[in-house]
Amino acid sequence: MTGRVQGKVALVTGAAMGLGAEAARRLAHEGAAVLLTDVAADEADAVVRELRAAGGQAAFVRHDVTSEADWDDAVEAAKSEFGGLHILVNNAGVSGESTPLIGHGLEAWRRILSINLDGVFLGLRATGQALADSGGGSVINVSSILGKVGLANAAAYCASKGGVLQLTRAAALEWAPLGIRVNSIHPGFIETPMLDEGLRRSENGNQMRQMLVAAHPIGRLGVPADIADAILFLASNESRFMTGAELLVDGGYTAQ
Repeated sequence: MTGRVQGKVALVTGAAMGLGAEAARRLAHEGAAVLLTDVAADEADAVVRELRAAGGQAAFVRHDVTSEADWDDAVEAAKSEFGGLHILVNNAGVSGESTPLIGHGLEAWRRILSINLDGVFLGLRATGQALADSGGGSVINVSSILGKVGLANAAAYCASKGGVLQLTRAAALEWAPLGIRVNSIHPGFIETPMLDEGLRRSENGNQMRQMLVAAHPIGRLGVPADIADAILFLASNESRFMTGAELLVDGGYTAQ
């Protein structure tokens, strides 16, 4: 433990598995007290037990990121458990099914936007005062390469992640005088349960996986640790001159 975020309090949404769980591990390993939030209580509790067993400070609160009341409860939990809030990782998200734009259902559209974009807006609004009261801090909004480039049959996901990018920029400008940095991170395709589930639903999942690997010049899909390390960097003082930035961690996908 080198303490790159020693003494800080972090709130990580969607922390039960995948990118969120790995981000919680990295932040805890580097000295942060971490509040994990998710709707998947059993999985998140298991991560909390793992972090505590390793000597870290961690707690869990059940949290639907589309609920204003749940956001208020999460912020209060961070303050009551650990004394404040310095780091917010807006990670919770869903991909939705591959769906042609013509005939795309409005309910499905709204579900993806409500979690991926409204959830980030609610998180910013709910945590802003707590971050300012702690003397400032760092917000990391997890967008996607699909917030930068398009993908057929993923209109809602692309729209939501593009919205996260622009929301990040606006918040960064507004909160810079408060000492709060707001940056977005844009992962490529990462080996997570969400990706695995999407490939399982596909009729040609193995072929799609091969195509995805080939689309990353670095020659592989990402793993959660690739993104967690970047989140740690943005959360730490090492990125102190960065705000409103978009950090691409995509194996070269968008360089083509």
